[in-house]
Amino acid sequence: MSSSVLDEQNFHHCCQLLLQQSEQLKDGWSWEAVQSGLAAPVDADSIEGDIDDKEGEDEGACTVSEGSSQVLQYEYHIVYSCSYCTPVLYFRAFTLEGKSLSLEEVWSSVHPNFRLRLQNSPLNTITLQEHPLLGQPFFMIHPCRTEQFMRPVLQAAQDQHRPVNYVLSWLSVVGPMVGLDVPLKYSTQLHPTASLSSTKPD
Repeated sequence: MSSSVLDEQNFHHCCQLLLQQSEQLKDGWSWEAVQSGLAAPVDADSIEGDIDDKEGEDEGACTVSEGSSQVLQYEYHIVYSCSYCTPVLYFRAFTLEGKSLSLEEVWSSVHPNFRLRLQNSPLNTITLQEHPLLGQPFFMIHPCRTEQFMRPVLQAAQDQHRPVNYVLSWLSVVGPMVGLDVPLKYSTQLHPTASLSSTKPD
């Protein structure tokens, strides 16, 4: 197995470490075991968070476009993909009145620094998909390039003998594209883990 992909066992382990840190930071992530006929058993777990609970009560706001003052609420799910052997970020976005955003509105809420890069890479983009566990429409960031951008991150950590949490590192790359900033405190409180090729849950 490539060191830049993640198996299900390591996904669970990385998520448990992230959840321990989340509990300390009180930012709202939770583990949800979902039984569904829509997904294979290997995909039957996810980790969830609401942006309202992240980084304090007032920091979950995102404007729809430049010059707009509309406040949005985001719900994020991290689901393991057995096809790509990576985490996948699914999310929903709502107005404060509970109206779901359209795909066009979600695109307009992406920071301009990320928007052009995403739109020029059709397989590494935001799409509307059925959530594999819930069977409901969710937006997702396609995971096909995950291994490509994670490889240098993991290699650098291995070369420097630094602990690395795959899920946390991945989330800090993909999250900001859709309004989810990972607090720096996660990195300063990182629990030691072995390299991905030999990581075993405690």
